[in-house]
Amino acid sequence: MSRPPGRAAEALVTLGSRYVRHAPGTLGKAALARVLNPHLRDHPRRRVVQTRSGARFAVDTQDLIQRYLYLFGVWEPHMTGWLCSRLRPGDGFVDVGANIGVFSVLAARLVGDTGRVVAVEASPACHRRLAEHVRLNGCRTVRAVNAAVSDSRGTLTFTLASSRNTGANSIVPYDGPAEAVFQVAAAPLPDLLAPGELENARVIKIDVEGAEGSVVRGLAPVLHRLRPDAEITVEVTPQRMAILGDSVGELLETMTGAGFHVYRLANDYAPESYPPALGGPRRVPRRWRGPVVEESDLIFSRTDAEALP
Repeated sequence: MSRPPGRAAEALVTLGSRYVRHAPGTLGKAALARVLNPHLRDHPRRRVVQTRSGARFAVDTQDLIQRYLYLFGVWEPHMTGWLCSRLRPGDGFVDVGANIGVFSVLAARLVGDTGRVVAVEASPACHRRLAEHVRLNGCRTVRAVNAAVSDSRGTLTFTLASSRNTGANSIVPYDGPAEAVFQVAAAPLPDLLAPGELENARVIKIDVEGAEGSVVRGLAPVLHRLRPDAEITVEVTPQRMAILGDSVGELLETMTGAGFHVYRLANDYAPESYPPALGGPRRVPRRWRGPVVEESDLIFSRTDAEALP
């Protein structure tokens, strides 16, 4: 067990965090982020922070997502930038695997009072935090649903290996010591949506830690009902999918067979990647033609181009 840091050390951590978060430019930020990241994980801070989009979140830096919100003011900067380029007032957004609501709250701000956000989260603990952040930000257009998404109705068992990454709740079998195990009712996504929520969705985001095959199978019968400009982003994890008997190839066939083209959006979870990502130009999704063999953020669009604008 590590010794609690003294006041001087904590003051330096505070100054370093403020420099990474607020100072212009990127000088020294990558190296500093590499040092601050494990410190904030092992010596957690609990704060209400404001993201770069202006939303507020109550964070515990022990958790990966919440730590990055504290340190950088954003989670997944390239996905954040892409969503900001897609969603407009009046649009719909469906967030499958919403976690504590980072993208749901962002989307609510983008679609405005005339839009609609559906945030689906299986973990009861994460769902409670999601609902808390919806209230904290006054998001009246967000409907938070505590359920799992699959290709049929039933009950699924989830395992959380560590509270240091609450985004890793998964139905993929896990052999190590588990911090939490819970069961939750599951249904195909169309069954969880109210009338009009599917048809008005400009973006559907799916981040379900290996269960993306069954989520897309459950969505496949209604893909023709989506609006012409609808786009679907799926974080695919080939190794986890294989454990469940699924494959990225089958998922790609489903989507391309429904008239969607495949794009890949760059993503990097290393803390040193965030300062240059935030200080550089927005990356755009590029057409993907080869096999998908590693964890990737894929975007499916009916737009036929080499890169999505």
